[in-house]
Amino acid sequence: MRTIIETENLIKTFQNGKETSMILKQLNFSVKEGEFVSIMGPSGCGKSTLLYLLGGLDLPTSGSVKFNGEDLGKMKAKELSKLRRRELGFVFQFYNLVPNLTVEENILLPILLDGHKTKAYQKQLEEMLEIIGMSERAKYTPRELSGGQQQRVAIARALLHNPKLILADEPIGNLDSKSGKEVMKLFGKINREFGSTIIQVTHSEESALYGSRILRMKDGKIISQEQVEEIKKDASFS
Repeated sequence: MRTIIETENLIKTFQNGKETSMILKQLNFSVKEGEFVSIMGPSGCGKSTLLYLLGGLDLPTSGSVKFNGEDLGKMKAKELSKLRRRELGFVFQFYNLVPNLTVEENILLPILLDGHKTKAYQKQLEEMLEIIGMSERAKYTPRELSGGQQQRVAIARALLHNPKLILADEPIGNLDSKSGKEVMKLFGKINREFGSTIIQVTHSEESALYGSRILRMKDGKIISQEQVEEIKKDASFS
């Protein structure tokens, strides 16, 4: 499998007055196409900062993030913006749906913002609605949906343009356990059936087990990597 994203000696610092805080400390890792990687660790360890750097939403202090071999830090602002819109899909803890738009309008919003005609995406829209189980609620607005349903709409929006990489930041952080499981099953289905590469940040060990690999972080460093298949195999003998 081809490497889709990798970091080389990635460092991120923040300035707070005269003090410099090092959030990420020379991270080196890669993710291959079709993987479903979960990044875990205590609050403040740098998980979300890392995810934002992987998505080009922030730039490293030093080192690099390469997407399909291209250094994001060396791309022009317009190129980076285009990459985020067309190659990456983002799913956040807060659903970020527009309240007065319907489900289908929210899903199509990035297409409109990119200047494309929505009619050309009608087939993809119908497929996405079917995948997330929301075909009968296409005309509903967010206020008529549960939290889990809203997150499924956010996932469909991220998937509509068939991104090479999906980045999810605590995607079930605001959901009850039942809705959270449904969303994680959806991520697992997307990964298995469509071969989508997914990187998620999560506090939940249960959520991480829906993926294929777990990176554990502490104090800005990756302290271990585990294959989910091995974890499940060990658990079956315990």
